[in-house]
Amino acid sequence: MEQILQLKNASIFQGDNLVLNDVTLEMNKGEFVYLIGKTGTGKSSFMKTLYGDLQLQDGEGLIVGYNLKTLKDKDIPYLRRKLGIVFQDFKLLNDRTVISNLEFVLKATGWKDKEKITTRIDTVLDKVGMKTKGFKFPHELSGGEQQRIAIARALLNDPELILADEPTGNLDPQTSIEVMEVLRDLNKKGHTILMATHDYALLLKYPSKTLKCDENKIYEVVQRKN
Repeated sequence: MEQILQLKNASIFQGDNLVLNDVTLEMNKGEFVYLIGKTGTGKSSFMKTLYGDLQLQDGEGLIVGYNLKTLKDKDIPYLRRKLGIVFQDFKLLNDRTVISNLEFVLKATGWKDKEKITTRIDTVLDKVGMKTKGFKFPHELSGGEQQRIAIARALLNDPELILADEPTGNLDPQTSIEVMEVLRDLNKKGHTILMATHDYALLLKYPSKTLKCDENKIYEVVQRKN
């Protein structure tokens, strides 16, 4: 199995504050893994460490071929190209259309060929079922549609790992299921996904490997078989 993420005796700090201690875990290509835990247990700090927003201070960490311990500022944009990050609050640019939002990301990550840009945007919009919405502005879309666009944006550079930080946190239950179906479908097609959530209904509906943050630790939850 190809490892996408590996942490060994890692400590996660937010400033001087130790958030998670002695984290040892691994994630293989093609897996769908949940990260659960109450608010304030360190899920977001963990995610931020993975995409280089917080530095890994103690222990070992490898993600998509990058060493989190020795990660330099100049490496972070390259690391993030190999990661697709989906946030709770979509983070779309409201003053431009869906297509312009996606173009902006591709150009910022070095794409120049207009035709390739158009083809890539078509492909990712198709993957999330939003091919007809390219000319709309974010405010013309529902929350679920905006999150689909955010997922499409995360797919632009064909990431090795998708980090979804509470992707259904701002959505109603029905829309959450629709967004979840998109993520599960991507996983079936080979995308590796780590999803932080506190939506336990989704875990029951779509069981998968689950890690839990609790009392400064992360451990795997063994799900009971019915």
